[in-house]
Amino acid sequence: MHADTLSNPVSASRFIALVIDDAPETLGLVSRALEENGMTVLVARSGEDGIDLAQRVQPDVILLDAMMPGLDGFETCRRLKIAPDAMAAPVIFMTGMSESEHILKGLQAGGVDYITKPVVVEELLARITTHVLNARAIQSARAALHYAGQTVVTFAMDGRISWGTPKAVERLSETPLAAGGVASVPVQAWLERLGSQPMSTAKPYVEGRLKLVYLGQFQGEIVVRLKEDEPEISEDERLAKVFALTAREAQVLLWLSHGKTNRDIAEILSLSARTVNKHLEQVFHKMGVDNRTSAAVMADRALHGV
Repeated sequence: MHADTLSNPVSASRFIALVIDDAPETLGLVSRALEENGMTVLVARSGEDGIDLAQRVQPDVILLDAMMPGLDGFETCRRLKIAPDAMAAPVIFMTGMSESEHILKGLQAGGVDYITKPVVVEELLARITTHVLNARAIQSARAALHYAGQTVVTFAMDGRISWGTPKAVERLSETPLAAGGVASVPVQAWLERLGSQPMSTAKPYVEGRLKLVYLGQFQGEIVVRLKEDEPEISEDERLAKVFALTAREAQVLLWLSHGKTNRDIAEILSLSARTVNKHLEQVFHKMGVDNRTSAAVMADRALHGV
């Protein structure tokens, strides 16, 4: 093991690597090199076996051969990165091809990097360390969004949902905006247009009460927030919801906020003045105030956000 690896407090020796390759010689070479540097190494000889192993073990990094019989590396990666159960582990492609179209295909499938065969061990170790630490930082940020109750989702360039907070993924699955982990055709067209315009001028995608708001791009993926407009409700219904009032109490508070006297409110609602007073006592108690002015101010803020 190299001296700089030993002295690094976040060295690759703490990582679990999954190597997926149908070539025994490549599996042997890469596995030995990683194990000599202290990593725990798991191997799979096919895409199907690799997916199964990844789901059971949750590795820190996946090294994936691009060209394999049956399920090739590109399709294997796509399946590993399908939401809502997308693998958090970064996927690094190992390939004998250096053509730009194959590199682009790997990145579009969900890979973060590629390395050409024959593998240079020092280069591979450096890339593994970089991408694993980046992935862990991203996971921490995503966890924060989840615990904050945010509805944020990321789309790959081909329209696949690559990640989303559970709340966002669940809500999307109930809408026509996405199906089977892939954005609808209109949403895909909107996503494609985002790449050619500044974030400040990007208009949200709107369908009914649902809205997708563009938040920017990160590592080649498009980040959006799912928003849903609340259905229109009347002012008294809003006051009832905000302050936990009965329907009649909310009506009394609404007219009070409009500057009406108790006598006016009684006439408008066909109530006795005594009944209006009783309702206002309950309203003040529930709102935590002790006078008409404070109640009116709080009601106005609830209705108009000021």
